[in-house]
Amino acid sequence: MSEPEPAIPATGSPVEADVIVVGAGPGGSAAAAHLAGRGLDVVLLEKSKFPREKVCGDGLTPRAVKQLIKLGIDTSEEAGWVHNRGLRVYGGRTEPFELPWPDLAEFPPYGLVRARATFDKILADRAVAGGARLYEQTNVTAPIINERTDRIVGVQSKDGRTFRAPVVIAADGNSARLALGMGLAKRTDRPMGVAVRAYFNSPARTNDDHMESWLELWDGKPGESSLLPGYGWIFGMGDGTVNVGLGTVSSSSEPAKMNYREMFSRWLANTPAEWGFTPENQVGPTLGAALPMSFNRQPAYARGLLLVGDSGGMISPFNGEGISYAMEAAEMAADAIADARFRGFGTPSAETALRGYPARLKAEWGGYFRLGQVFVSLIEHPQVMHLCTRYGLPRPTLMRFTMKLLAHLYDTKDGDWMDKVIRGLAKVAPSA
Repeated sequence: MSEPEPAIPATGSPVEADVIVVGAGPGGSAAAAHLAGRGLDVVLLEKSKFPREKVCGDGLTPRAVKQLIKLGIDTSEEAGWVHNRGLRVYGGRTEPFELPWPDLAEFPPYGLVRARATFDKILADRAVAGGARLYEQTNVTAPIINERTDRIVGVQSKDGRTFRAPVVIAADGNSARLALGMGLAKRTDRPMGVAVRAYFNSPARTNDDHMESWLELWDGKPGESSLLPGYGWIFGMGDGTVNVGLGTVSSSSEPAKMNYREMFSRWLANTPAEWGFTPENQVGPTLGAALPMSFNRQPAYARGLLLVGDSGGMISPFNGEGISYAMEAAEMAADAIADARFRGFGTPSAETALRGYPARLKAEWGGYFRLGQVFVSLIEHPQVMHLCTRYGLPRPTLMRFTMKLLAHLYDTKDGDWMDKVIRGLAKVAPSA
C-alpha cells in the first residue's frame, strides 16, 4: 500500500528538500529509497500515475536481484515474482543451449520476471515507506538555475509548481530533459539500441523457468532465409502471458534505419504455432523505445545535477540491460550525495564528494562498457553473429564464458579463471 501522496503545493509556493529526484523508474525510486535511508529529506517526482506502462523486457538478471535485496524487497515467488534458473539461447543449431545463472559469491543464483507496471510501483512504494515524498502526475519541464553560480537549485513542473534543493538527480529516462536543460549533450560515439515488445496470451510458454534469448532471427526457415539484424527474447510472465521482444543495436548514436515493427512481425510469423504469437493472442499494443548505451551523456555529475540510468546512457552494450545499472548507479549517487550533505552542501569538500560519483561509475563499468562497444561493432552485422553462434554455441565452456561476459556476472575479487580473464579485459580496456 502506498502512503498518502503529499499535498500539492500552490503555484509560487516551492517545495523544499535536501534532494530532488526526477523520475520514479527503477533508478529514481532506488535513489530516493537509499537517500531516505541515509536520513535525507527527498522529494521524488513522477510525470505519470502508478501503475503505468513502460517498454521493457520485464526480465531481471541476478545483478538487478542483488539491488532489490539491498533495498529489503521481498523477491520470493510468494510475493508475486517469477523466478528463473538461467538463460536459454537459440542460434547456430537446431537445439537451444541452456545456461544456468553462475553460482557466484557476489550475486544470487536466480533471475526474476515482473511486469514493469507493478515493478516500478513496488520500488516507489519502498521509497515512500522509507520517508521519501512522492508527487505523481508532476511533469518536470526545466531546471531552475542560479544565475550567479550557474548551478541547478531546483526544477519546475509543467503546471507551474517549483521544487527546490541543492542537489538534483535526473532519472528522467532517454528524454534526458534535465540534462539537456543543463547543456549536457548526447555523445555521438556511443552505441544506440532500439527495442520493440508485445505481450501475448501463451499458456505453452508462460511458466518457463528460463529467460530465452534468440541470437539469430530468420525471416523464414532457419538457414534457408535472410537473417534479420537483431536479437529476440521470450520471457514467461507466469500469468498466462509472455513478453516477446526484439532488439537491435547500432555502433553510432543514431539507430539503424529500419522498420522495427515489420521486422518483429516477420520473426513472430515463423515461431511455432502452439506458442500463440499471433495478432489474435496479442495483449495490448506493440511498443518501442530507444536504448542509450555506454555513458552516452557525460559527465554524470555537473553543477549540482547527477544523472542516473537512461538519462546518462547507463545501458549495457552487451545485452541492452538497463535496470540493474540504474539501480546500482542510484546507490552510488546516494552515497555521494549523503557524503556531500554531511560535509555541508555548498562547500568545496561537498563538491569533491559529488565529483566522486562519475569517477566511481567509470571505475566500476568504464572498461566493461568499452569492451561492449567493440562487441557491438561486430554483432551489428548479422553474418558475424551467425558465425559466432554457429561455431560458439556447441562449445559449453565457451558459452559459459560468454554468458558471464554478456550478462556482467562474474566475481570481481576471486572466482574462477573465467572471472579473472573478464576482470583483466575490463581492467586494461580504456574507460567508456
